[in-house]
Amino acid sequence: MRVRLSSFVLTALVGGSTLLYAADRPPQDLHLVDGHWTAWNPPATAAGEQVHVIVRGDTLWDLAGRYYGNPYLWPQLWERNQYILDAHWIYPGDPLVLGPQVAPVDNLAGGSVTGTGEPGLPGDEAPPSEPIPGVLNVGEAAGAPVPLGFESDIYCSGYVGELEEEFPYSIVGSEYEVLSPSRGGTFGRTVGDASQGVYGATTVKYALSTGDIVYLDGGRSRGLSAGLLFTAVEPARPILSPLDGEVMGRLYRYQGRVRVLSVQEDTAIAEIVHSCDSVLVGARLMAFEPEPVPLGRPTGMRPVNFPAAAEKLKGSPMVVYAKDDILALGEDHIVHINVGEDQDVTPGDIFTIYRENRPGLPPVVLGELAVLSVHPRFSVAKIIESRYAVHLGDRIDLK
Repeated sequence: MRVRLSSFVLTALVGGSTLLYAADRPPQDLHLVDGHWTAWNPPATAAGEQVHVIVRGDTLWDLAGRYYGNPYLWPQLWERNQYILDAHWIYPGDPLVLGPQVAPVDNLAGGSVTGTGEPGLPGDEAPPSEPIPGVLNVGEAAGAPVPLGFESDIYCSGYVGELEEEFPYSIVGSEYEVLSPSRGGTFGRTVGDASQGVYGATTVKYALSTGDIVYLDGGRSRGLSAGLLFTAVEPARPILSPLDGEVMGRLYRYQGRVRVLSVQEDTAIAEIVHSCDSVLVGARLMAFEPEPVPLGRPTGMRPVNFPAAAEKLKGSPMVVYAKDDILALGEDHIVHINVGEDQDVTPGDIFTIYRENRPGLPPVVLGELAVLSVHPRFSVAKIIESRYAVHLGDRIDLK
């Protein structure tokens, strides 16, 4: 999944205590630039730009707190310095452009900042002005970022993809199958004193769940090894356009996660470590990829008296599927929309939901949804606010 930085941030924070997923190895191709070692190619800074020169111990998290007043704004700092290709690795001596209207909120603790040299602008030698009592800065006024959903919204929703997709492995059996009478297992085994007519029967379990042991159709010969983690996927029904019934793709439903315990030459033994509903024999497996829940700062919904123009919504993306086939949707429902990575959508993007009106009348603002997970042509989203029930086919427009 490709992530584009925007005004929303992810919970994988750089340098803070909430770091969830970090690059495990630094870049290897260090080279000398202006007397210091770096993996990047910092550009020359333009006259008038405020620049912080990185020192040992700096992180984008700390620097965003220092200069922007809120460490959660580190993506904005990274976005201004796109020569840094991995935000987990910054190098002493590299310059960070801060922006034209930014001043430090505490002492620089070893770093340096260059200013414009013009009187009265941030970055000059004069200390920053004291906060005005009763006046909030931008971060305080917007409030702290909040999660836009839950992990289960991402890991148990599935995705809409192409009609035919390839998967490297499958679940081909479980321990319970050997207990089935059709597989030669014991059924109706005598328990206790047969003269008293006490009999037992083995229960065969088809709907598998957390803790159950399964068998995979790959082993050492196909690259499997102990510890690998997979998402169990069920190819479900085709998704049809709510407007004209044309096939748009196929729903691939997530069933849970499977971890490989041991491998043989052509098979592997695995354990279900997380289940959404039921995991079934025959489920396909795809490599598990962690997806942090995006954060965002809630803002007011688009005013109902200023909707997008009807012409703008012609042919715009729409809600194409709702989890569990719910027809009347509202807040907290998970939906799929037909816009994704190919259209530069990123987790945390907010869309306004509209219902097209009859000709000559403006669209009706229904609510808002937040994008949680992005795939090539479709995305998983959560309705975070609604005025009226949302239906399949309702249009969306980036807020």
